[in-house]
Amino acid sequence: CPENEMIRVIRSARTQGEERGVIQRECAAIRAQFRQADSGGRSHNLAKLLYVHMLGYPAHFGQMECVRMIASPRYSEKRIGYLGAMMLLDEKQDASLLITNSIKNDLSHSSQYIQSLALCTLACMGSAEMCRDLAPEIERLLKASNSYIKKKAALCAVHIVRKIPELGELFTPSAHSLLSDKNHGVLHGAVVLITELCERNPGNLDEFRKAVPELVQIMKGLVTSGYSPEHNVAGISDPFLQVRVLRLLRILGRNNDEASDAMNDLLAQVATNTDSSKTAGSAVLYETVLTIMDIKSESGLRVLAVNILGRFLLNNDRNIRYISMTSLQKIVQTDHTAVQRHRGTIVDCLKDQDASVKRRALELSLALVSAANIRSMMKELLRFLSTCPPELRSHATSGIFNAAERYAPSQRWHIDTILHVLITAGGDVRDETVPNLIQLISVASELHCYTVHKLYRALISDISQQSLVQVACWCIGEYGDLLLKGDCDEIEPMQVTEDDVLDVLETILQSHMSSPTSRGFALTAIMKLSTRITNNIDRIRSVVSIYGSCIDVELQQRAVEYNALFKKYDHMRYLIMSSHTIILGIPMSKSTGFKLHSVVEGWSPQDILSVIMYKHTYTQSNFVVICVVPTILHSRYG
Repeated sequence: CPENEMIRVIRSARTQGEERGVIQRECAAIRAQFRQADSGGRSHNLAKLLYVHMLGYPAHFGQMECVRMIASPRYSEKRIGYLGAMMLLDEKQDASLLITNSIKNDLSHSSQYIQSLALCTLACMGSAEMCRDLAPEIERLLKASNSYIKKKAALCAVHIVRKIPELGELFTPSAHSLLSDKNHGVLHGAVVLITELCERNPGNLDEFRKAVPELVQIMKGLVTSGYSPEHNVAGISDPFLQVRVLRLLRILGRNNDEASDAMNDLLAQVATNTDSSKTAGSAVLYETVLTIMDIKSESGLRVLAVNILGRFLLNNDRNIRYISMTSLQKIVQTDHTAVQRHRGTIVDCLKDQDASVKRRALELSLALVSAANIRSMMKELLRFLSTCPPELRSHATSGIFNAAERYAPSQRWHIDTILHVLITAGGDVRDETVPNLIQLISVASELHCYTVHKLYRALISDISQQSLVQVACWCIGEYGDLLLKGDCDEIEPMQVTEDDVLDVLETILQSHMSSPTSRGFALTAIMKLSTRITNNIDRIRSVVSIYGSCIDVELQQRAVEYNALFKKYDHMRYLIMSSHTIILGIPMSKSTGFKLHSVVEGWSPQDILSVIMYKHTYTQSNFVVICVVPTILHSRYG
């Protein structure tokens, strides 16, 4: 056989260059034989060219030979000609229009095999023009008595509807009549065609909803039928047809009470009687679940669907576990209670080795968090975070923060949870985490002592997590006096000296792991401590002066301005760096206006405005001006 010989020579080539040489010689020989008016080996030459095309080499010069062979009266040449047309031609090629007349003639041929060749080619590469010209022929073949032709005509009609949706009206009556055929191939083609007609034109839904009882009977026949070797797949009777029918029922039952009621009993029967131990059965059950969830089904049926998905979670096949969690993710908002019953199984999937399954399990676990289970679910999520792959940490931390914010049972629990995340995965949190946690800590006044002690302990253990470092520096700067006192009832006491605190902050300033933002927090914390400690003022002044020549512009600016506070504005330093509420003025009677606080008596307006500016820009404290400052300034200084 010439084809086998060419394939053997090509496969024996040792290098790619040698293979290209063989291909070029063969193509040259094929071209020469194509030019001959009468060649007895035309079909062999085209077959060889198709193999060359499959290897990725140019074969476009064989397009016209395909057209000539399709017009041949011999079946062997027509077959290879149509195969070549499907591989070498597409709707963008002008040569495709040349075979329209041949296809039309072959659609009326007496041989069903030649008719099927024409149908397959049209369904594969028919352009919009070809489909428009040949649509009446396809509609005629849908009414043929031959089931072999009808099933191929139905699939060809699907292609035409996709190309030209407005031609769907031509096939609507014939598509409905095909549902009465007993042949599984015809039924499959009819269901696919009706599905396409409904999806392309929603106006057809009312017409085909009349066929719901027929579809239900077809489905019942498949479910209750005995063993049939022709259609049986792993003990399931024609699962391909079952899946297609269920998909069509889902489209017809969506937002329609009458159609949904007609199929509820059938769906319950399929969900109950289908064996899920095999992949074919799982496919049917999965499509059943999707149908139940998409139509107006009964509540008990929806619970049954969720339970099926719960069983899928225990399947050894990771693909089945994945699609189960994907489906549960879609329905968790509407059927939250039913999905909650499978919470334990879902959490176990967080330990799966497959990254995609693990991601789906994380998303579903976060969706299942509620006020009732926040403590238990958060324990599992935090345990997962400690072994979480790097690509999932950002998503996990974000989800944990959102859940803690919505369902936190107490402020201390909320703070502890966020601190745990910062300690475990501080490098993967969102940018807004630091200011959000600072705000949370600042309003929980009764937890200031507990929080500053806990953050200090975390800081001396690890300074690599930048978000943790920033929050800890802010907290030490604000509540360092509580840390130095050492007495905290809510945590194990720890004696901390002024030198210990300054050593830690200087370590952060000098560490190569610290980001510029973290260094800024540390420098500001050191400056704040100048108003909370008494024995190390000179050391603080020395540290601040060193960073006045820092290469980082932001850090340098802070250090220079803090130096100015020590030298030129030392009388304002306490107010600027205070963590407490400052009362600048006290409202008096209408006649006297406002009285300035004794601390700021004698200050210039510029000094008072500087305090406000510094507090707002650098310290991030809870700074409250009791009186309206412009009014104070006006009443005092005119």
